[in-house]
Amino acid sequence: MKLVVCLLAVLAVAQATVYFEENFDRPQFTDKWVLSTHKGEEAGEFGLSHGDFFGDAKEDVGLKTLEDARFYQISAAIPEPFSNKDKTLVLQYSVKHEQNIDCGGGYIKLLPAGLNQADFNGDSDYNIMFGPDVCGTSNKRIHAIFNYKGENHLINAAPSPKTDVLSHIYTLIVNPDQTYQILVDNEEVKAGTLEEDWDFLEPKEINDPAQSKPADWVDERMIADPEDVKPEGYDDIEPMIADPDAERPEDWDDELDGEWEAPMIDNPDYKGPWRPKMIENPEYKGEWVHPQVPNPAYVHDANIYAYDSHAFVGFEIWQVKAGTIFDNILVTDDVKLAHDKAAAALERFADEKAAQEAHEEAERERREAELAAQAAAEGDDDDDDDDDDNKDEL
Repeated sequence: MKLVVCLLAVLAVAQATVYFEENFDRPQFTDKWVLSTHKGEEAGEFGLSHGDFFGDAKEDVGLKTLEDARFYQISAAIPEPFSNKDKTLVLQYSVKHEQNIDCGGGYIKLLPAGLNQADFNGDSDYNIMFGPDVCGTSNKRIHAIFNYKGENHLINAAPSPKTDVLSHIYTLIVNPDQTYQILVDNEEVKAGTLEEDWDFLEPKEINDPAQSKPADWVDERMIADPEDVKPEGYDDIEPMIADPDAERPEDWDDELDGEWEAPMIDNPDYKGPWRPKMIENPEYKGEWVHPQVPNPAYVHDANIYAYDSHAFVGFEIWQVKAGTIFDNILVTDDVKLAHDKAAAALERFADEKAAQEAHEEAERERREAELAAQAAAEGDDDDDDDDDDNKDEL
């Protein structure tokens, strides 16, 4: 029995496929990555960097955007293009917005065969676009966009990304049963089905065109009380009255100042325009719900998830402020492998965070020491001034 289990485990490992992996662990990256020339002088330059803070000087080197207000368009070929038909697809990579990004993309694209890498641009066809996008305080989301029959479809309710200056790893899992998961740092932030969370297909049901709300349907929950009567004299109450506590100033001169009048104040007896009190409507039938019927335009598709060809990975983004570092790119059909690689990266990211926090603490202590020294110097100057004053008095 143990032998059978071991054989099954070996078989599972053997069947797992890594289609693409990039850790930028070489002195240069252009052996594998092709820069697009589509934007000409507006194209931003990339470089390799582990950033100011890191867990491992070699393992944490990634592809960094270097120039502000530029388009970044770069791609790499998947050695053996593949279809994810009948397979799980995992797209995973890490993003570090070391520049404390205010507006710019950080997403990655999976692209089909036929891409002209030298002309890779925003109009280039892609299969999936995934990852964080930030612009301002209100527009922060993790994109999960799928191309379906020539149209790009955004997820209906996008989860929020991490927006600090540290490294985070993003994972998209798409299964043949058309379920999906979005993970950030190996923790699920969104899950469901492609059909329910994207508008790929027509709705299964629509409002019955043969039905409409009955003319006598009462959907007013509250009505004015017909027995409530406006009190007699209510409309005679003035909103403003002369202040009864005001007194004519003793130095008031009618010839010079005119006839004195007390200032006006809000009338405490005035309650505003009269309105009858509201009561529950005895005829209320509830909100009318339009009956649904099957949509004749709806056609089920069990292959929304599947693409004939994944042939390239690429970054095609705009950034106002550069400094993002991309790393740990993985395209595979093995969820556990992706999880384990993410876990290893997260251990390094913990060291990165500790290094940054230590730096911030040291900076805080340095600033406090400078302020203390400045205050002491100012105190000495005050003492010198006092001594000078005493000498003058003598």
